[in-house]
Amino acid sequence: MPLVDMPLNEMRQYQGINPKPEDHGEYWERAMEELRAVDPQAEFVPSDFRTERAECFDLYFRGVRGARIHAKYVRPLDAPEPHPVVLLFHGYSGSAGEWHDKLSYASLGFSVLAMDCRGQAGFSEDMGGVKGPTLHGHVVRGLDDHPDNLLFRQVFLDTAQLARIAFGLPEADPARVYAAGGSQGGALALVCAALEPRISRVAPIFPFLCDYRRVWEMDLAKGVYQELSDFFRNYDPLHEREDEIFRKLGYIDVQHLTDRIRGEVMMQTGLMDALCPPSAQFAAYNKISAPKSLRIYPDHGHEYLPGSTDATLRFLLDGPA
Repeated sequence: MPLVDMPLNEMRQYQGINPKPEDHGEYWERAMEELRAVDPQAEFVPSDFRTERAECFDLYFRGVRGARIHAKYVRPLDAPEPHPVVLLFHGYSGSAGEWHDKLSYASLGFSVLAMDCRGQAGFSEDMGGVKGPTLHGHVVRGLDDHPDNLLFRQVFLDTAQLARIAFGLPEADPARVYAAGGSQGGALALVCAALEPRISRVAPIFPFLCDYRRVWEMDLAKGVYQELSDFFRNYDPLHEREDEIFRKLGYIDVQHLTDRIRGEVMMQTGLMDALCPPSAQFAAYNKISAPKSLRIYPDHGHEYLPGSTDATLRFLLDGPA
C-alpha cells in the first residue's frame, strides 16, 4: 500500500504529539461560561429562495465577543414534528454554500442548519481585536495574544451556539440533532459534538485542525497549514518559542476535545491525504470513547471520497427512531 504517513496499524494506536495544556479543561469551561452568558438573539429572515417542499431562511445569531453569525436554515414543509436536524459545517476559507445541497436533506425530513465561519467566505463577522500577526490564516490569529483570544476558540464556540439554537427549535427532535462536515467542517462537527454532547450522531470527513506538531514534523505546514510555516519564518525563525506555540495551539487542537463526545461517530478518511495527514486525524479519532466507526480510503487523499456523501446520509438516516 502506498504511504504518505505511518503504517495503518501504527495509526490505529497513535495518540498524537501536540501537547495538551495543563489547564485545558479549565480553559474550555471558562469558554463555555462565556458562551452561556451570550443571548443568541436568533433571527430567522425568510429567503428569496423558495421551494414548494421546504422553507429557506437566513439565520443570524450572536456569538461570543459580539460577533453576528450567519447560517442558512432549511425546514421541510411536510415532515412530521418533531423531526431530525443536521448541522453542516464547511471547509476552510469557504462558506455555507448554496441552498440546493440542503434540500436533499429536507426532502428526507431533516431540517438543516449550515453555518458560515466567522471571517471566512460567508456573512459571519470577524470582530478582530487581537494582538500579533494574522498573516494568511485563522489558525495563527491570536497566537501572540492571550489564549482566550485565539480565533478558532471563538469559531468553536459558534458551533456550540448553533447547536443550542437547534435544540431550541420547536420542530427539532432533541434525540436526533446531528453534525457533519468535511476538512475544517469535519473538525467543527467533532468540536460541536464535544462542546454540546447532546448531539447524537457525528459524521466528519478528513478533519482539519488536529495534532499541529505532527503536521509540522511531517513537513506538511503547506497548503491549508501554510500559515504555521509563515508564522515561524517571520516571527520565530530560530524556533525559540516552538514549545510555547504548540502548547498554545493545543487549546484549539481537535484531538484534545474528542474525548468529550457522547454521540456515535462515523469518520471517513483517505490514507493518501497530504493536506491533513491521516495520523493527525487518527489522533482525534483514537481518543473518542463513544461508539465509533471509520471508513478508510487507501488510495484517496484530501479530495472527494466516492460514496462518502451517501454513507453520511445513510448514517444519519439510521439515527435514533
